[in-house]
Amino acid sequence: MYKVILVDDERWVRVVLRKAVEQTKLPFEIVQECANGLEAIDALQKHEADLVISDVKMPIMDGIALAEQMTQVSANLILVSGYDDFQLAQQAIRFGVKDYLLKPVEMEAMADCLGRWMQDRTTKSARHLADSPLIGTDELSAIEQVQQFIGSNLSRDITLTDAAALVHLNPSYLSQLFKQQTGGKFVDYVIEMRMEEAKKLLIKTSLRVSEIAERLGYGDISYFSSTFKKLTGCSPLEYRKCGGRLDEAK
Repeated sequence: MYKVILVDDERWVRVVLRKAVEQTKLPFEIVQECANGLEAIDALQKHEADLVISDVKMPIMDGIALAEQMTQVSANLILVSGYDDFQLAQQAIRFGVKDYLLKPVEMEAMADCLGRWMQDRTTKSARHLADSPLIGTDELSAIEQVQQFIGSNLSRDITLTDAAALVHLNPSYLSQLFKQQTGGKFVDYVIEMRMEEAKKLLIKTSLRVSEIAERLGYGDISYFSSTFKKLTGCSPLEYRKCGGRLDEAK
């Protein structure tokens, strides 16, 4: 069964989408329903979902911002849009959106969409098996696994020891390898990724700075703010006020 997360700020729409998925009789299981993109990002950290079906227009984090955030995860995204915001949905193609569903979503349209997704996934899996060499994980892929681990656990206390255990390497060796491959220290990379996520949350959501700090594993908002300013040259509120244009000016 493929695992699906439904995202829409209106409960009745989620009911319609759920029924449409179930009526297709295809091997898809709804594992969670969310009211906005931010909830969906949290859900993706808890569930190993294969597919997210999301509305475009939602409060806090809309479907376009969700598409941008999902470039860091393995799950695919299908957007649901009305005729008036279909062009907006099309803009998300640069973030890897797999397909679009126009409202009102009927079972036949859902079945076609899910069928295309399944076919695409099957084709890619076959190519991957054909191209994969029968060798163990090399050093480069180990670093890629560590980077993915960091990106998926920004709210946790991420340690070098945990990362080393993930890829079955000695922590000291992983530290040297990480610096060699990325050009920086492990701990600095974790901080940089947290600050990059903070930038996105400041611009894409209406969360308070304290809430963003907590989401990124900082119990002390003052420490979070000083770290953010050290890396960006401005405070979190200043960054939000200028809409991220300080990055463009650098």
